[in-house]
Amino acid sequence: MHALISVYDKTNIITFAKSLAESGVQLVSTGGTQKLLSEEASLLVTPVAEVTQSPEMLDGRVKTLHPRIHGGILALRDSEDHMQQLKDHAIDPIDIVVSNLYPFEQVSSTPGVTIKEAVENIDIGGPSMVRAAAKNFPSVIIVIDPNDYEWIGERIRDNKPISFNERRSLAAKAFQHVALYDTLVSSYLNDDKSLPLELTLAYRQKYTLRYGENPHQKAAVYSKVQSSGGLSWATQIQGKELSFNNILDAEAAWNTVSDFNADTVAIIKHHNPCGLASDSDQPTAYTRAFEGDPVSAYGGIVAFNRTVTEETCKAFGATFYEVVVAPSYTPQALTVLQRRKNLRVLEVTLAEKDLDYRFIPGGLLIQDADIMEEDPTTWQIMTKEQPSEKQLEDMKFAWRAAKHVKSNAIVLASTQTLLGMGAGQPNRVTSIHLAIRAAGEKATGSVLASDAMFPFPDNVEAAFAGGVGAIVQPGGSIRDAEIIEAADKLSIPMVFTGVRHFKH
Repeated sequence: MHALISVYDKTNIITFAKSLAESGVQLVSTGGTQKLLSEEASLLVTPVAEVTQSPEMLDGRVKTLHPRIHGGILALRDSEDHMQQLKDHAIDPIDIVVSNLYPFEQVSSTPGVTIKEAVENIDIGGPSMVRAAAKNFPSVIIVIDPNDYEWIGERIRDNKPISFNERRSLAAKAFQHVALYDTLVSSYLNDDKSLPLELTLAYRQKYTLRYGENPHQKAAVYSKVQSSGGLSWATQIQGKELSFNNILDAEAAWNTVSDFNADTVAIIKHHNPCGLASDSDQPTAYTRAFEGDPVSAYGGIVAFNRTVTEETCKAFGATFYEVVVAPSYTPQALTVLQRRKNLRVLEVTLAEKDLDYRFIPGGLLIQDADIMEEDPTTWQIMTKEQPSEKQLEDMKFAWRAAKHVKSNAIVLASTQTLLGMGAGQPNRVTSIHLAIRAAGEKATGSVLASDAMFPFPDNVEAAFAGGVGAIVQPGGSIRDAEIIEAADKLSIPMVFTGVRHFKH
């Protein structure tokens, strides 16, 4: 048997190469790998240049791209013609290919790297060898993962076969290895931010979960390659294992607070904010967020966009939470949180803004993320009644909050605090009634924000009946004139933003 070894990542390669050599496998290798195995491991290794009878060229760019290499890999062992051709050209079959690729991922993501440096780390010969061996997997064992060295070495040493299905799995892993590599290269070189005509995504599994949304569903967490921010990269400081639903709700909580510039606290339940408040004093912001809906807060996710303090953690009192999410915590805050042994405490950094992906059966919907800098000075006051300065400030808060509530979204707010919300209803009037019911007496004088236009005047009438003092909405309905007339009749100030924020 012949094994071709050409690896950039040399983890455990000496041990594996020794195992192969002791089993009678003849070793062929390239450049730095050959030098390592020959000089440091004292193994008998044939240089690739000796096999190809051609020197390595162009600073190592051309080493294995040769018929004596690819012929030895690709020849079908059950084809008399193929085997005769190898014999005619004095080419030895290559039975094992051990390879991994230049570190394009690491180099291209290094701060300050030039495009020349990144491009120089695009591997050409490696992927060609890997693909060739994987294509001919019934005859050639392709090994790209150091984690496979031990069991493959044991099989060869014990003269036990590697089954067809095992070879097939190794080939699948190899093709995936190259596919992810090519995806990273393509992504790096593509500076066109428009929606692509073709798309491949590069993600790696971070860890498996006990189950998905329900116990009969398998689940795992994947992180985007060449990224380091966002919830999949969160550091879990303490607490039980995260569940699928914990992660979904923590993502909603983190996205919500990250959208506010002021010190903000969000309490999330089933992907919707049941509590949300901004204040320069964090314990005050937390308390107001909690008081927005104390019943729903139980078992929720709490998120902060500032370092969490000891005073804030003490303000939790006896309320049970599943997860706390924040960019950081003071040591004193962590001491308080450690008393809740099962509480999951996550430290998260902001992720790079990305496209929004939604999987559908047999396909994928892609859109730009709903990220835009809105200028409230461009909003239009549509009614004769003018909003007060306080109402305008609460409108800004309520409008941003509505963006994070499932459509049809209605938010009631006052003093930078969420008082009640209606979410995910098939009609907007029902959402208004739900928001008013949740706010109770606090609805009186509050500001109402709607994520999309009012289709009929009955929305204004329902808001007035619940005590709402002002309305902010996108506008754009064919009945805008009727809706404005209804607001004027009821003396409710109404502002149009000209922007819609559906969240399905």
